[in-house]
Amino acid sequence: MKIRHIILLIGAVLGMMACSDDDSFTTSASYRLTFSVDTVKMDTVFSRVPTSMRSFWVYNRSGDGIRCSSIRLAKGNQTGFRVNVDGTYLGQTAGFQTRDVEIRNKDSIRVFVELTSVENGMTEPQKIEDDLVFTLESGVEQKVNLNAFSWDAEILSDVVVSQDRVLDGEKPTVIYGMIRVEEGATLRIAAGKTVYFHNNGGLDVYGRLVTEGTAEKNVVLRGDRIDRMFDYLPYDMVSGQWQGIHFYESSYDNVIDYTDIHSTFTGITCDSAALDRQKLTLRNTIVHNCQGAGVTMRHCKVSMENCQLTNTLGACLDILGGDIQLNHCTLAQFYPFDSNRGPALSFAADEKNPLERLLCENSIVTGYAEDVVMGSQTDSATFEYQFVASVLRTPEVDDTARFHQIVWEDVKDTAAVSGEKHFKLIDIDQQRYDFHLLQRSTAVGIALPTSALPVDREGMPRDEKPDAGCYEWKEETTT
Repeated sequence: MKIRHIILLIGAVLGMMACSDDDSFTTSASYRLTFSVDTVKMDTVFSRVPTSMRSFWVYNRSGDGIRCSSIRLAKGNQTGFRVNVDGTYLGQTAGFQTRDVEIRNKDSIRVFVELTSVENGMTEPQKIEDDLVFTLESGVEQKVNLNAFSWDAEILSDVVVSQDRVLDGEKPTVIYGMIRVEEGATLRIAAGKTVYFHNNGGLDVYGRLVTEGTAEKNVVLRGDRIDRMFDYLPYDMVSGQWQGIHFYESSYDNVIDYTDIHSTFTGITCDSAALDRQKLTLRNTIVHNCQGAGVTMRHCKVSMENCQLTNTLGACLDILGGDIQLNHCTLAQFYPFDSNRGPALSFAADEKNPLERLLCENSIVTGYAEDVVMGSQTDSATFEYQFVASVLRTPEVDDTARFHQIVWEDVKDTAAVSGEKHFKLIDIDQQRYDFHLLQRSTAVGIALPTSALPVDREGMPRDEKPDAGCYEWKEETTT
């Protein structure tokens, strides 16, 4: 019995000591909280569009318990910030604050922050900020700054274009859901316009699409995340942010000019169509960083000139049958997120989808792999293709009828300029790319003018000699 009483007495004393330590809260002004950040930055956000959640930790490393008599938003509900402190939402019913929050010694709480900013009536992003104020029982105030740049945007949901329409104006346009262009209607996107697609958003074209970009004012089609995944990596540089453009069977005479299409699932999909009518003309356009293919074509008539198709999980250009022309194009496969990436160029034919013509002129087709040019056919399928005055990263083929004036990249020659060495910048660590050619590239100066090509645009032989106006690749000198 005595032993039992002694054990109970010792336990009670220890319990009282523990409770005494845990329940001790100081009112000394020298004791402060510690924060994992001093500022919560939301980067640039669209007004009226909820942001992703940010969070930070509040630590008590002072040596004694600290009680916050209040934690509040300095500006109340005027800025659009929403805060949850350790499970308590600072909403209107609570006066945008919480009281008597206890943080014991060596303990911590977590704070969550979101933002839905109001329209500011300005064409440029405007800075908004608030302070989350921690008022300690000692009277000391500590603050964490919350800030962002809010950008007014035109918000559209599930747009149906049933008659001709133009997307223009100074405000960015944010699309929730799909834009559907009905058969018989034309959607034009004006020069300088940027259209932001929310997750799973995209552009379905049954009628006609015309983008009217210029060298000075490109059209940009991209995802709507304008914040960052990591400090060095904006979401805009992450693939799979939106669905891309899909041209359906009924769609013809589409023109995409001076347009930047990036960070999609599949950049452009062209469904089967009659070959006696142009499906798509693609000029001066970039399709970059796609989680699927860059451009997929299924038995249709497409021409591409001065285009860049780069960094895709599937093929940069995926062709099944049809009538396809490429001139002055760069197909470069350096997709960074998956080593099982597709080729730069895949072309195929079967009985239902004969390849009536693939003409690739004055172009570069390269990438990481030893062979990035893949062609295949079934036994009886029409399979007509020709490569002229181009750089190809594929084993050399002894076929002068199909391959004329080709620079074959020798992947075993480490001294040769090949693959990523052609370009101004390939930085897989920081996800930064610049596909301008350097002066040392073997593609510089090999292109032929139209009159010097061995066949004309209709596939008929030519006898003319090259003229003095030989096309030169756009190049950069090494710095």
